[in-house]
Amino acid sequence: MSYETAQAAFADWGVDTEAALERLKTIPISMHCWQGDDVVGFEQKSGSSGGGIQATGNHPGRARTPDELRSDLEFAYSMIPGKHRLNLHAMYLDTDETPDRDEIEFRHFAPWVDWAKDQGIGLDFNPTFFAHAKADDNLTLSHPDNGIRDFWIEHGRRSRDIAAQMGATLSSPCVNNIWVPDGYKDMPVDRMSARARLEASLDAMLAPHQDKAQMLDAVESKLFGIGVEACTVGSHEFYMGYAIRNGTLLCLDMGHFHPTENIADKLSAVALSLDEILLHVSRPMRWDSDHVILLNDDILQMAEELVSADLLGRTHIGLDFFDATISRTAAWVIGTRNMQKALLRALLLPLEELKTAENDLDFSKRFAVTEEYKDMPFGEIWNEFSARENVPNGQALIKELDRYQTKVARRG
Repeated sequence: MSYETAQAAFADWGVDTEAALERLKTIPISMHCWQGDDVVGFEQKSGSSGGGIQATGNHPGRARTPDELRSDLEFAYSMIPGKHRLNLHAMYLDTDETPDRDEIEFRHFAPWVDWAKDQGIGLDFNPTFFAHAKADDNLTLSHPDNGIRDFWIEHGRRSRDIAAQMGATLSSPCVNNIWVPDGYKDMPVDRMSARARLEASLDAMLAPHQDKAQMLDAVESKLFGIGVEACTVGSHEFYMGYAIRNGTLLCLDMGHFHPTENIADKLSAVALSLDEILLHVSRPMRWDSDHVILLNDDILQMAEELVSADLLGRTHIGLDFFDATISRTAAWVIGTRNMQKALLRALLLPLEELKTAENDLDFSKRFAVTEEYKDMPFGEIWNEFSARENVPNGQALIKELDRYQTKVARRG
């Protein structure tokens, strides 16, 4: 089937494929650096990962240096239609110096900013509250020790400064997302004190003013992690309240909730109380296992909610998965493209007809339209989008992924 034939088929439903393609081009996805090296980073630090951070597998070709990681990212971006962003963790500094986390400065990340400028992409940032000796208790901002809390507060402040300078240099607001692994393996006696300490630490960390045109604060909850099964101090309820009270973004990570919760359903609920939202798109398998995302119902429903609720302009879409059992660059490419495909399918929905049927309480028609529409030639529209962006599809894409993997597998 040609694009023109598919375009006509969608037009019969009142859907403008050209408008959908133009909108899709404007939606950046923040691709996460940590898929490329299994969340190792480029520090010389000791400390357990904490909070359930673990990449399994030993596929050949892991990036070992910032230059190798940037090379892998450049390949991945070349296989993905559109212009996107990079989500960088503080542990990925690029410097000959060895600053501790409470000593990092913008200059330690300057090579990343120069590279991003050359690539024409934006940067997002994350303070790294794990994989450090001062996080080995699985307590950081909520630690009972004042000195440890002060260390992490200073790390968070410096991360915000770095993110703001990134945003200013690249003329694109940098989302600075705060996630801490704090929690307890077994049942705590005093949750309240731990959460009060976390709140006070966040208040101190976020107190210095930053221009929202340069940097946006986000806070991220989690259900549990390895070693913190009984209680996560920064729960969803904690951070939802904090974000509403303090005007930060709320990060909804698809792996950070109970397996039966529908994260797409949360978007419109929290959007009534928040100006902006951050998404970490992942795929949990029985728990927060961070598998590469599929084009499955969870992703499709997430994209449909973003479009139907008109939240694309208020939502920052980032990815968060890490799989070391397969080609790391292929994981980036397939995962990011799946997010784009889900968005395209959502943009191609006959929403006016569906919403009218729902408002008329004609649920039979809503059901019939939804199911019949699944047979529409979405793939032809995606193929056209890829061709316009000079990006391969199908067997051509697979050959490119194999070619690059063969190249990086020669790394020592």
